[in-house]
Amino acid sequence: MKFLRKLYTLYGLIIFTLLFVVFFLLFLIPIIFKRQFKLVGIFNRWWARALFFFVGIPFSTHYKTRLDPGKQYIFCPNHFSYLDIAALGLNTHNAIFVGKNDMENIPLFGFMYRSLHITVDRTKLKSRYSTMLRTLQALDEGKSLVIFPEGGIVTEKDPKMGKFKDGAFRASIEKQIPIVPVTIPYNWIILPPDEFLLRWRPLKIVFHEPVDPSP
Repeated sequence: MKFLRKLYTLYGLIIFTLLFVVFFLLFLIPIIFKRQFKLVGIFNRWWARALFFFVGIPFSTHYKTRLDPGKQYIFCPNHFSYLDIAALGLNTHNAIFVGKNDMENIPLFGFMYRSLHITVDRTKLKSRYSTMLRTLQALDEGKSLVIFPEGGIVTEKDPKMGKFKDGAFRASIEKQIPIVPVTIPYNWIILPPDEFLLRWRPLKIVFHEPVDPSP
């Protein structure tokens, strides 16, 4: 069984790489033309749908209430698997990510990621401060954001919530942007963080009602 999961994971990585090569050319448009930032969410959605289709993982997205397409939101998902980032690409509301800079060193992918999204080195105070300023600026520019409030995957096996960082909530209050809690219940089973081996299971993502930061 583990051998089959290794083959499945290898296949998934090949699909991911091939799709990235194709979509990298599309991502060059918002990289070059900064005002076209809404294309980031659109291309992420195409990429995520293609990835899960070719890997054979059925997915479903559930919205507890209809989100206003003309409004900004800060999406705050739980984070128990490396698959969570791809899953958030299924969001029908265009958004960019605020996350750790771990992926910046991946050739080509790192260039795309840091050019389109906001990265932070949590070990450096200056980086955390700079990221907060860039986050507020992104909201001023009309962007919606995805921020994992735990700051990363803090569990190695069974899912366990970590202590929340305050960045998403500070930005929400200061700019009066609603927070949308997001639940991704099964990704830790599909791609466990301690194994990094794919397991077939339908993917589900739930977008809850927005939380208004107004007093």
